[in-house]
This record gives sequence, structure tokens and C-alpha cells, in this order.
Amino acid sequence: MMLDLFSFDLLTASWLDIQGMPAISVFESPHTGLDNFAKRSLDLVAGSMILGLIVIPMLLIALGIKLTSKGPVLFRQQRYGIGGEPITVWKFRTMTVMDAGDKNLVQASKGDSRITPFGGFLRRTSVDELPQFLNVISGTMSIVGPRPHAIIHNEFYRTAIHGYMLRHKVKPGITGLAQIKGYRGETDTLAKMEGRTKYDLEYIRSWSLWLDIKLIVMTAFGGFLNKNAY
Repeated sequence: MMLDLFSFDLLTASWLDIQGMPAISVFESPHTGLDNFAKRSLDLVAGSMILGLIVIPMLLIALGIKLTSKGPVLFRQQRYGIGGEPITVWKFRTMTVMDAGDKNLVQASKGDSRITPFGGFLRRTSVDELPQFLNVISGTMSIVGPRPHAIIHNEFYRTAIHGYMLRHKVKPGITGLAQIKGYRGETDTLAKMEGRTKYDLEYIRSWSLWLDIKLIVMTAFGGFLNKNAY
């Protein structure tokens, strides 16, 4: 009897030996061994260089937030990291109402009254996500990978979209293939999240260090701007 491997949604599958018996790991992370070392090295080197370039702009953004609205400069939210483990993700605060997304599915939408005028600019240009380079340096995130979603969103989409949680086979990222393909901002329809998930899994299947470098460059030259980001 032959095993039909094509009946599975393979994700960087690999052969294993379990006590002398051959087995197949159907869902596997591409970041193991030297590949994991290479990706982490890229995160540390590129992340440190980028932080050096953005430290002054980040200070100016922090000042702008303090001068234009009441509340803390930074906003933190619990999200899922690699393996589905909870992590704390940092962003610049862009709303007057700081909803952490722990109790409902209300995402920021066009004309959202919670978003401050300065916060709207930060969100449209994605510079509100710059503090996440601190997550990269600490090792909870990568520069490139599937975007982390609020935990309540994960709990909803894990049952609504086939293979959704496979995104957590790798570290979440600041940017990724889905974002370059235009899947940024509000996911007000299931189809939008399905499209994002499709490209997230495609990224994992086709990962290479060169792909990460290419996506970083593409993000730097226009990937932060998108009509769906608000």
C-alpha cells in the first residue's frame, strides 16, 4: 500500500527516523540548524543597523505622540509567536482608546474615531510598527515572517481558515510576503485573511535567506505604504 503524500498540505516536510522506523514530518519549520542560525544572524545584523538609523526618528515620533494626545507613547499587545507561544508585541500608540484586542474583534477601520490624527499618519506609513525592531533584537520576532495577530483574532481564524495556525511554524515578522502582495491593514472579510494566510504559507514553503533579503529591500522601497493601511 502506497501513502498518498499529495493528500496532505505539506509544509517543508522531511523524513525522520523514529527508533529505526521511517516517518514523515508533514508540517515542519524551514528554520532549523544552519538555516536558523543564518536567519537569526540576518535579524541581528540588519535589525541593529536599522535601529541605528531609526533611533532619532523614533524619538521624534514619541515626542509627536506626547504632544498630540494623552497617554503612553508605546502600546503593547499579547500575540502568538513561534509555536503559538504568547509574546508581547510593541507599537507606537495611535489611538485615544487603547483597545488591546483581548475581548473583541474590532479592528481599526477607515474613519475609525479612536485613531488620532497623528496616529493615522503613523498607521498609513506603518512607522507605528518600528518599536517591533526591539522584538526582533530580543528574539521574539523576525524582520520577515507572517504578521502576528491579536490572540482573539487567532482564536477566531484558526477554526475559520484551513491551515491558519501553520503560520506559527516560524517567528512572526514586521513585514512578509503577504504584505508585499498587498495584504495589509484591515481584514474585514474572511477572503482577505485567507489571502494573507495563503501568502504566509507560501513564504514558509519557499523560504530562503535571499527571499528574506529581497522582502526587506522591497519593504524599504515602498512596502510600508498601502491604501489598505489606516
